[in-house]
Amino acid sequence: MDEKVYSIKQAAIINAIGKYSKVLLGIVVEIVLARLLTPHDYGVVAVVTVFTTFFALFSDMGLGTAIIQRKDLTKDDIDNIFTFTVCSALILATLFFVFSYFIAIFYKNSVYVNIGHLLSLALFFNTLNMVPNGILNREKKFITIAIRTLVVYIVSVIVTIIMAFFGARYYALVAQSIFSSLFTFIWNFKSTKPKFRVKYNNAALKKVTGYSSFQFAFNLLNYFSRNLDNLLAGRFIGSTQLGFYNKSYTLMQFPVGNLSGVVTPVLHPILSDFQNQKEILYRKYMKVVKLLAAIGIWAEAICIFAGSEIIHIMYGSKWDQSVTCFQLLAISSAVQMINSTSGAAFQALGNTKLLFMQGVVNTTVTVLAILIGIFSGKSIYSLAFLVSLSFVVNFFVSFFFLVRFAFKKSFSKFIWELAPYIAIAIIIGIAAVIYPLNFANAFLSLAIKGIYITGIYIIALIVSGQGKLVFSALFK
Repeated sequence: MDEKVYSIKQAAIINAIGKYSKVLLGIVVEIVLARLLTPHDYGVVAVVTVFTTFFALFSDMGLGTAIIQRKDLTKDDIDNIFTFTVCSALILATLFFVFSYFIAIFYKNSVYVNIGHLLSLALFFNTLNMVPNGILNREKKFITIAIRTLVVYIVSVIVTIIMAFFGARYYALVAQSIFSSLFTFIWNFKSTKPKFRVKYNNAALKKVTGYSSFQFAFNLLNYFSRNLDNLLAGRFIGSTQLGFYNKSYTLMQFPVGNLSGVVTPVLHPILSDFQNQKEILYRKYMKVVKLLAAIGIWAEAICIFAGSEIIHIMYGSKWDQSVTCFQLLAISSAVQMINSTSGAAFQALGNTKLLFMQGVVNTTVTVLAILIGIFSGKSIYSLAFLVSLSFVVNFFVSFFFLVRFAFKKSFSKFIWELAPYIAIAIIIGIAAVIYPLNFANAFLSLAIKGIYITGIYIIALIVSGQGKLVFSALFK
């Protein structure tokens, strides 16, 4: 099997073309849907999505990353793993279909039954996508992935907008999940052609169990740390308030997912080639960390100091309660961007056991923060602040495990390498507080704030001596 050799930058550029095309379309779609749907509609779907995400964990079980990491897997091995996921898809979809009734009882709303039944279809196809996605990344077919992502997104959101326009409410969002998973599977199946084996051989699954089991355990922990807020907020704060919180969280994830997300999907496939050359792997990885730190502090500053303008332009005045929530969550966006890459480094080193161990600590921190946020004042603002604080703590935990135990490097030296970026963030913060630059027109206010913050940012980069590294990484 011939594989084209890509650098991290080449793979990231390919991924960026597809991802940012989707982002631009996504902004338009969000603007339209936020005006067609209500916070309550988003809150209802957010509740069920928490449970579909949980069931989806059992559909993967770390098999996708194992296919990328284990270079000795044959075509027959992968086909047997695919056979296992087909059986898993049928079982999981059926279980979720039945589980929908329990969701409706817990939240005291019968609408969750129909929504759950429909989303069991999305769960079925998402499960089938696990192995094909692993194959595409293993073979470094980043162009295929980028094109597929964009095309599938366009088709699914067209259906969603049409349904929302005709009053389908939360069912429009459900339809997007179903059609997205279905169209992705059709594309994946034609691209990778995995075969279902009538005579299933469990030997292939045993090959990857040692690696995938800890990956699955980490995914399970990560699920609770990422979804417990929605799960409890929907029950104890209400669907409407959850809608405001969920929309703020989703918007905060735009810079996190769409800036770091260009690099993160390609890191493991690329870095896994250096799994036996730890020093080279570390040097390559640190370049990514510094670049994301530099970009992250700029994006974070824009989100915090122009949060009101961003919410009003994106969603309209009926989403005012999301402004403060969005700004509080944005406090952690830079460290989230950096931390989103740590999993790929653990995976490339083949140390998913250590990934799981740091996941235990991080999940404990996040769960405590969510519980205090939910029950201390039953407010989305206290929840947002504590969730954001937990992300900052988790950053230090993750990289202590990664740098000190996985790479066997000095953690204090790692922090010292990031010190200039911390200083830049402080300078931007002081400048933004001294001159807040608020204007009545949201578009004008956002433009002027963006120019002002970007100007301070560039000056701080140059003065700190980090400009050369950032500009060369972006443009050279």
